[in-house]
Amino acid sequence: MTEAKQAPAGGNTATAGVEGVVLGRNQYGKAEVRLVKVTRDTARHQLEDLSVTSQLHGDFDAAHTQGDNSSVVATDTQKNTIYAFARDGVGSPEAFLLRLEQHFTGEFGWVTGGRWAAEQYFWNRISNHDHAFAKDKSEVRTALLLSAAGERQLVSGISGLTVLKSTGSEFHGFPRDRYTTLAETTDRILATDVTAKWRYAPDADLAALDFTSLYASARTLLLDAFAGTHSLALQQSMYEMGKAVIAAHPEIVEVRLSLPNNHHFLVDLTPFGLDNPNEVFFAADRPYGLIEASVLREGTDPDASVWNTVGGFC
Repeated sequence: MTEAKQAPAGGNTATAGVEGVVLGRNQYGKAEVRLVKVTRDTARHQLEDLSVTSQLHGDFDAAHTQGDNSSVVATDTQKNTIYAFARDGVGSPEAFLLRLEQHFTGEFGWVTGGRWAAEQYFWNRISNHDHAFAKDKSEVRTALLLSAAGERQLVSGISGLTVLKSTGSEFHGFPRDRYTTLAETTDRILATDVTAKWRYAPDADLAALDFTSLYASARTLLLDAFAGTHSLALQQSMYEMGKAVIAAHPEIVEVRLSLPNNHHFLVDLTPFGLDNPNEVFFAADRPYGLIEASVLREGTDPDASVWNTVGGFC
């Protein structure tokens, strides 16, 4: 049996001596660190439940090209930092991410920035009990911080918020061809799972913002616009939802939304000798329409680099 060749120190047999190959953009860190913080200052406990991701940018070329780890802040260290910082409280996900960014860029001179993301999950008290909770699966609060070239780009958001209107929605006037079978309607169920992300202005004073109050306000504005818009298309509802958030908050310059159209089809009850006056529906889970758009304050850059770090449309 032939003995396998070992790569020379700091090199790789597959790439050694290859010219014209350079390392491109890169990042690394610890993903989806599950964190539950119980605050026990009083008999009435507080619960914070998050998933936090930390990824660093900086001079890590030697680690990739030579296997030199002298500048690599271990992903385990990043995980432990997240837990240690939670010891004195998490607060808003946005503020927690800003703390992490300041720590890693301040503690390690070669770390020039990074990407930090968080999801926050909600729990409701059981019968207003002091220390018993039931998980609220209706929505997830999100936050994303990109720090690069001395600039912070912060995006907050909400996902998994399922909403439905039993009337006040129409869909008609669309083009028809030989493949069109969908009937026009002036009264339909409109249902969706809201994913919305809002980006703060580059010059916003992030340290001065009350992110939890902003989240509550944006959530209410999104829901009120969905409920209050007599919708001729889900696209119209989406635009009104984004517009409401931007109009109310000058510190927010862009809202991106991804809304599946959760179809509800009227069931034909005529074989049973029954009518169906828009009362009995089949809720289909797939396929579904997927409507996505961004709504911006006029003059805003539509191609902010933070969006390149977000999977999917938003």
